[in-house]
Amino acid sequence: MIVLGIESSCDETAAAIVEDGQQVRSSVVYSQIAAHRPYGGVVPEIASRAHVDVIAHTIQSALDEAQVHWSDIDQIAVTRGPGLASSLLVGATAAQALAARTGIPLYAINHLDGHVYSVFLSPEAPTPDQACPLVVLLVTGGHTMLVRVDSLSHFHLLGQTLDDAVGEALDKGATLLGLGYPGGPEIEKAAATGRPDPQLFPRGLQGSRGTVSGGLPRDRCFSFSGLKTALLYWLRDQPNLPAEADLADVAASYQEAAFAALLDRLERTVKDEGVMYMACVGGVAKNRRLRAQLETVADRLGVQLLVAPMPYCTDNAAMIAGIAGARTLAGIPLQGLEDIQPSAPLGA
Repeated sequence: MIVLGIESSCDETAAAIVEDGQQVRSSVVYSQIAAHRPYGGVVPEIASRAHVDVIAHTIQSALDEAQVHWSDIDQIAVTRGPGLASSLLVGATAAQALAARTGIPLYAINHLDGHVYSVFLSPEAPTPDQACPLVVLLVTGGHTMLVRVDSLSHFHLLGQTLDDAVGEALDKGATLLGLGYPGGPEIEKAAATGRPDPQLFPRGLQGSRGTVSGGLPRDRCFSFSGLKTALLYWLRDQPNLPAEADLADVAASYQEAAFAALLDRLERTVKDEGVMYMACVGGVAKNRRLRAQLETVADRLGVQLLVAPMPYCTDNAAMIAGIAGARTLAGIPLQGLEDIQPSAPLGA
C-alpha cells in the first residue's frame, strides 16, 4: 500500500510517500519561516502564494526521493482541514488535479488525526493495535488537546484549550521578550540556561471543577491567555528590560508554567483513563525540556511513552499518508475529498 500524502494546511508545503502506513519512503517539507519572520507570524496570503509556487516541485521531489513512479501509487491522501482556507485550497486543488489526471483514488484526511497518528511513523513504534487505548497530548501552534485513541477509527476528545494554544502562547511570549520568530524554539533556547521560578507565572485553570461548553471537564482543559497577560504585566512593571541572565530565568519560568499545565492534566487523565500508553505529538513536542518531563511522568505512572519522531512533529505529509494507508489496511473506509474544512474538529 503506497500512498502519496499532500499537506498544506498552514505555512509548510509538504509531500511524502509512505508504504503500508508506517514505512516513510520520503518526506519533503518546504518551510516558509523566512517569508513570515518579518511579520512575527503567518500571513495567509503570503502562505498560499508560496504553496502555489512550490507544491508541484515538492510533490515531484517526494516521488524522486522515494524512487517511485505514478504507476506505483495506490492512493493520494490530502489534508482537508483544519487550517487556513487559502492554504488548504492549494493542496486540495493539486491533489484533485493529480487524481483526475492519473486515475488514482483521492481521499481526504483530517490534519489533527494525522498528528495523532504521527507517533507510529517509526520502525521502533508499536502498531496501533498494540498501543491502543492510549491518551495523546496534541500540542501545536493552533491546537492543544487531550485525545483518547481506542483504535484508528475512534478518537475521543477529552479536553482542550479554552482560548490560546500552547504553541501560540510560546510564540507570543517570545515576541514580548524580543526573542524572535518562530517563538517556541527561541523560548527553548533562552530557557536552557535559566532557573525557573515556579511562582512567577500562573498555570491556568488550576483546581478547576465542573464542565465547559461541549461537556468537557474543566480539569482536563487548558487556558494560556492569562499566562501571556502575566508576562506582559511583568515586563511592564520592570524599570529596565531584563539583562541576558535575567531574561533566561524569565524564559525558563514562562516555559515551565506552560508545560506544568500540560503535564498536570496529562498525568491526571492517564490515571483516570487507566491506559498503559501515553503519547505527545505536534510541533511543541520537539521541545527537549518537555520530552524530558514527559519521560518523568511516564516513569512515575509506570506507562509507556510514545513521542512523535522529531521530523514528524511539525506539519508534514508523512502523517497524512501514514494514517490513510493504515486505515485502508485495517479495512476502515476513507472519505473522498468533496471540499476543504478549515474548522474541522478532530475526527471529521
